[in-house]
Amino acid sequence: MTKTISGPDGQPRCAWCQAAPDFFEYHDNEWGYPVADDQRLFEKLCLESFQSGLSWRTILAKRENFRKAFKQFDFNAVAKFDDANVERLLQDAGIIRHRGKIEAVINNARRAQELVAAEGSIAAYVWRYEAENPPTPQTASTSAESIAMSKDLKKRGWKFVGPTTVFAFMQAMGLVNDHAIGCSMREKAAQMRREFTKPV
Repeated sequence: MTKTISGPDGQPRCAWCQAAPDFFEYHDNEWGYPVADDQRLFEKLCLESFQSGLSWRTILAKRENFRKAFKQFDFNAVAKFDDANVERLLQDAGIIRHRGKIEAVINNARRAQELVAAEGSIAAYVWRYEAENPPTPQTASTSAESIAMSKDLKKRGWKFVGPTTVFAFMQAMGLVNDHAIGCSMREKAAQMRREFTKPV
């Protein structure tokens, strides 16, 4: 996955973009850029957990449906979901109707509230795991940091947050610049990371 392909403008992009036409917009405008917004961070952790065993293309195509179903991933709102909400979501054809993953989002919303109470914000917590010595871009599916964060989140009661899921979250949210060497977006991501103020 270290190779690049030609994008719509003729400039090189990460090779995974060729899997679906809508990947280019996601890759160019979101993937790998640092995020400090708790709601966006929570959303991405949830969507990555839904992706487990599936393709990101499936999740991205349903992302707006997920946002509608889960109150835009406002974890304070989702934390109030009950069994009736679970049953409603299991009937929602616009999302992935997997009981375990749906229940995990609700559980994780409650754990997110606890995390904010203990650490100040989700952002302050996750950015402590920023990669100091990241692997060569797109050569790994986990890292020492993703293993450590996964272990700690599980200890805190989070579900569907294995090391691979957490590493995909880190790639997407800019905790590691995993744009391929030669990708035209790699320097943009690097510049945004340089300008980014880590939350504390």
